[in-house]
Amino acid sequence: MRRISHDTYANVFSTVYLGLIVNVLLLVAGAPLVLLLLATDPAQTWPLLLIALPVSAPALAGALTAFRAHQVGEARVVRAFFAGWRRTLRKALAIGALVAGVLAIVLVDVRAVSAASWSVVVVPLCGTVALLVMATAPVALTALAEAPGTPLRVLLSTAAVLAVRRWYLSVVSLLVLAAQAVLFTTSPALALGLTAAPALYLVWANARFCLRPVLPADSTVAAV
Repeated sequence: MRRISHDTYANVFSTVYLGLIVNVLLLVAGAPLVLLLLATDPAQTWPLLLIALPVSAPALAGALTAFRAHQVGEARVVRAFFAGWRRTLRKALAIGALVAGVLAIVLVDVRAVSAASWSVVVVPLCGTVALLVMATAPVALTALAEAPGTPLRVLLSTAAVLAVRRWYLSVVSLLVLAAQAVLFTTSPALALGLTAAPALYLVWANARFCLRPVLPADSTVAAV
């Protein structure tokens, strides 16, 4: 039998280390949202969750930056995470606020018209808008991690176009996020302590593939 090389062991160890450290850093940097999810009923406290959502967006951008750094051989996960958190802070907060705002409008509209006869038209439309926003957000945050200097308008418009253009990848990412949410409801410790980073890594890989046509050498996302 062929012996497993030292490089293979090192790659496996670095990947496991990346996942464990990113899980911990996500818990720390996204503490307000995590505590609300653990301590309250989301069906009753969804307005508070939407308020906490923008605060967690820089943590996601930091994790995506750590994934990118690991891909190019950077072993210092904590340093890469917080460097990404700092560089993307303002724009990540803006993206999180926009996502939270749209989701709030969608939820309020659905609750308002749920008993009306024409809800069969409004509710699917609101659902489509929510799915589009949730598909666009990971691509926009990935673009931000790749090119923090890109204008926010370009990030959002390009992410929306590419999320729709490569809809099959967006569907996979949404299914991964939905599976993570279901796992959280049944086993929060497992979802937060083990599977959060792998799920986010898969979403990042899909988003980065979506962005390949618009990531030139100068690290600025080009508009499409």
